[in-house]
This record gives sequence, C-alpha cells and structure tokens, in this order.
Amino acid sequence: MISDRFGAWRTASRSGGGNCVEVAGVPDIVAVRDSKDRIGPRLEFSTVEWAAFLSDAKRGAFDRH
Repeated sequence: MISDRFGAWRTASRSGGGNCVEVAGVPDIVAVRDSKDRIGPRLEFSTVEWAAFLSDAKRGAFDRH
C-alpha cells in the first residue's frame, strides 16, 4: 500500500466501471487522481478552487449540450 500525506482517498458513491477519480484532502488542499493509477500524478487544488469547481459542476457548467 502506498502511503501519502493525503491518507484516505475516496471515490463517488455512484462511481463504477473502473473509470473513476479519487479525491482526498488535507487542510487547505484537495487532491484528485486516477483510480487506475494510484501512484501516478495527481492534481492539487486549494479548497477555494475546489469549492468553485463543485459549485460550477452542480449548476451544470460542464454539462455537454
């Protein structure tokens, strides 16, 4: 098991099929990684950036039209 500063990583409760991302956080940082490549690269966002992303996603800003 690979240990890192983020500790527990989680996937969405509705994820499935192997095409998932995992999310973890520590104070002031949220990290996202590919669930199929757990030792590979990850994206890191401030909690402010992550909150803005979630808000936009919830209102449909990234939906395909």
